[in-house]
Amino acid sequence: MNLAFRLLKNLFSGLLALLILFEEWGWEPLQRALAWVGRLPGLRWLEARIRALPPYAALALFLLPTAMLLPVKLLALWLIGQGKMWAGTLVILGAKLVGTAIVARLFALTQPALMQLAWFARLFTRWVSWKEALLAQVRASWPWRLGRVMKRRWKQRLRRFMT
Repeated sequence: MNLAFRLLKNLFSGLLALLILFEEWGWEPLQRALAWVGRLPGLRWLEARIRALPPYAALALFLLPTAMLLPVKLLALWLIGQGKMWAGTLVILGAKLVGTAIVARLFALTQPALMQLAWFARLFTRWVSWKEALLAQVRASWPWRLGRVMKRRWKQRLRRFMT
């Protein structure tokens, strides 16, 4: 039982680490992309209103994309159930990408208000500490190190090929 539990825990940690790595990879670039879009005249006004929200309104707005993406994810599952595996997978990936971009931008806009909530600030600090510890484990693992070496070698080969 103990071995099965450890294997399950390691599998879960690995899958969670992959999800967190995706979020880490996409969070900043996607947030910057939406910030660029947010410079459009009508959206500047909207972003200013979002920044001015009180803490609990900011929290509700921050959680809204999760609720809005549920029907999209259900559509993806329905497509998969209809035998349209690629279409369902693309819908899930698209929803993940768009959802990450929107949540990242909303968090950038609402973070000051959210951090006024003591319980949110406490949970956020714990989350960041836990996430950093998990990412440190992943980055110390042999697959990660091997991937970094391979990436470096491919970049060197590409540079040599281009010159």
